[in-house]
Amino acid sequence: MTTADESSGSHPKSLSIPAFLMGGGEMGAVVAARDWSDTALGAPEAWPSALKVAIGMTLASPISSFLAWGTDGALLFNDAARALLGADTAPGARFADVFPIAPGLPMLARAQAGESVVREYVGFTRASGEAAWCNLMFSPVRDETGAVAGVHVLCNDITERVRREQAHHEDERRYRALFESMDEGFCVIEFFDGPHGPLSDYVHVMANAAYERHAGIPNVVGQKLREMVPDEADAWVARYGAVLRTGQSIRFEQELVATGRHLALSSFRIEPPELRQVAVLFQDVTARKQAEAELRLLNETLEARVTQALAERRLLADIVEGTNIFVQVADMELNWLAINGASAGEFERIFGVRPQVGDNMRALLADQPEHMAAVLAVWERALSGESFVEVEEFGDPLRERRFYEMRFHPLYDAEGQQIGAYQFVYDVTERLAEQERLLETEEALRQAQKMEAVGQLTGGLAHDFNNLLAGISGSFEMIGARLAQGRSADVERYLAAGQGAARRAAALTHRLLAFSRRQTLAPKSLVINRLMADFVELVRRTVGPGVQVENIAAAGLWPTLVDANQLENALLNLCINARDAMPNGGTVTIETGNRWLDARTARDHGLEPGQYVSVCVSDTGTGIDKATLERVFDPFFTTKPIGQGTGLGLSMVYGFARQSNGHVRIYSEVGQGTMVCLYLPRYLGEEEVEAPDHVLGPAPIKADKTVLVVDDEPTVRMLVVDALAELGYACLEAQDGSTGLRILQSNGDVDLLITDVGLPGGLNGRQVADAARALRPELKVLFITGYAENAVLNHGHIEHGMEVLTKPFAVSDLAGRVDRMLREG
Repeated sequence: MTTADESSGSHPKSLSIPAFLMGGGEMGAVVAARDWSDTALGAPEAWPSALKVAIGMTLASPISSFLAWGTDGALLFNDAARALLGADTAPGARFADVFPIAPGLPMLARAQAGESVVREYVGFTRASGEAAWCNLMFSPVRDETGAVAGVHVLCNDITERVRREQAHHEDERRYRALFESMDEGFCVIEFFDGPHGPLSDYVHVMANAAYERHAGIPNVVGQKLREMVPDEADAWVARYGAVLRTGQSIRFEQELVATGRHLALSSFRIEPPELRQVAVLFQDVTARKQAEAELRLLNETLEARVTQALAERRLLADIVEGTNIFVQVADMELNWLAINGASAGEFERIFGVRPQVGDNMRALLADQPEHMAAVLAVWERALSGESFVEVEEFGDPLRERRFYEMRFHPLYDAEGQQIGAYQFVYDVTERLAEQERLLETEEALRQAQKMEAVGQLTGGLAHDFNNLLAGISGSFEMIGARLAQGRSADVERYLAAGQGAARRAAALTHRLLAFSRRQTLAPKSLVINRLMADFVELVRRTVGPGVQVENIAAAGLWPTLVDANQLENALLNLCINARDAMPNGGTVTIETGNRWLDARTARDHGLEPGQYVSVCVSDTGTGIDKATLERVFDPFFTTKPIGQGTGLGLSMVYGFARQSNGHVRIYSEVGQGTMVCLYLPRYLGEEEVEAPDHVLGPAPIKADKTVLVVDDEPTVRMLVVDALAELGYACLEAQDGSTGLRILQSNGDVDLLITDVGLPGGLNGRQVADAARALRPELKVLFITGYAENAVLNHGHIEHGMEVLTKPFAVSDLAGRVDRMLREG
């Protein structure tokens, strides 16, 4: 066997590895080095071509892959699969003896019979003893005659996904336990169009056990409002309908006349608004409302009774002692005319002295100047003729703290002359605690809603990404196999397929980020009409010759502040939907316009009154029925066949519009077509016109320009540096924010900082950029990111001299952006 010189630095076995095993990683070298003479397979050089191609694909796969060859199932596997089998498992062992996943044997038999077999969520135990899960796919491998010669096995490890789903289910279980155990009543109501008009009624779709206890209505789930309380329905619809239209949470108190209960309620909309759902939290506060009614009655009658008592020279104790509300009455010199036992006792608890009728406040609190100042401040306001209400906190900070609502009013005699003031005080500690509990419970409900949405997104997202990853990994496997065989003719076809799948994966990510309103926007002021010429041509190429595309551009269109790329992406989604709605051809119309929305129209559209720029896409297609129209903005909802739509297109458009401070509306009639309109706020400044990104070729050497690249992903860092080096830029590299900042703190020249937003080591990309700008105020900054919290990039808006490029990006786009930014500098 030929060996390489050890001093040359090459692998000792490199010259003995057959071409079809090249690029097979460690297992490729192990297969080449193994002595196969004692096996049925024989020497690798003599293996049949079908086996060579199959093992090449298996070794090159990034997913755990196995190949069971022959009737005995001699097992070959790649580096990723080695972790499942254990390091001591040698290639060539019988499949039945070493394959660690129980369903493998019956699936192997079916595949050897010519059937492709798939099983999902298969549990097994790793060689390390750790529990794991995978999706298994067994596919027959046929030789030149068409006979099944072996079986290719893919084991897609989904352990992390299963654990996330289990965690989600556990969170959901905890939240449901919270709903059922919390003391507050809780329900979710869903509006529908009733006989009294659009959104004129609602049905209870969810309620906890405390609902009946607080509202006094049993078995509320499934009940319609107008069947429950027909005489009160309009008032409740008005309250919650406003929440649904505006998205603004409300807190209010209202009597449920049907049961005689007074309720303190909190309500918020469940997103997206197309669900037509509102969540409600409430408590029975009937006892407190009765106490407040007694207080109001006392407040209304006390002044007259005090005046009468003074005229009759009677003591006031018999008037005020009959209530447990704290009552005090004082004359203009702050002598107590009356004070009930409850108030005197509380005064003693707080200040350490017990007042009596005839005592003077100043004298009683003379040795407590701080307390006296606080007491006199409010009483003197009342003695000056002011009526007011204040809430104060009293008590020992180390013990129980109590909150009191104090109501002060001036006191007049029969001739209208002010003779003093009186005070009602009652303890509101429990009421404030109830409000705090409502706030905490509302936040828990919002979190539960978010977790439920994430759970719904996970399944569809995993399905789509698995399909795309299969296209990417399969293309790379076929490229590796063809290169190993020396057949380069098909490489370009597989390369195009892999790149196409990667672009679709990037588009899916952008749509998902738009739905969640977390995508990074780079809004600029522009007149949308300027995009239309190139965009309409793109739409014509996309929809095909059977669909006519028309553009109606309003004259004098106002500018708007929007991300042009994301706007085009949203409109393209609408145009593709329009094409799909016209299987026999038709017309797609893209129309722009200026819109003034008055208060009523804006409320109907879920917007603020004012000036808007509209972009509408309409078609002459089949239209959408009413039931479907209510769900079109739901994530992953689609009417297209499986595999022909993700269901994220319209939800992406909705998320983009809301993130751009606008809205989207849809109008449709069955058989007449559909129109979808984006409403974007008018920008009152001037349109921002930029020179397009371009790269001059051939690029001159730019040794005087230095770029610092900060990214924790080595592959991305390598691609960026190599691309910029091709343009002649000098590049510096850093794998985290701290290292990048140290470079910036040195005396070396840096003309442009390119940084990822999410970085390890305690400093994110925005913090590095801010620190860099403090050191070098004129430094240009280019953020490259696939996901960024709005807080990191100032809610999607960045400073002058900073730009954003979203991953994944074309290398040519990066080069063009860098070239333009440095030329402008």
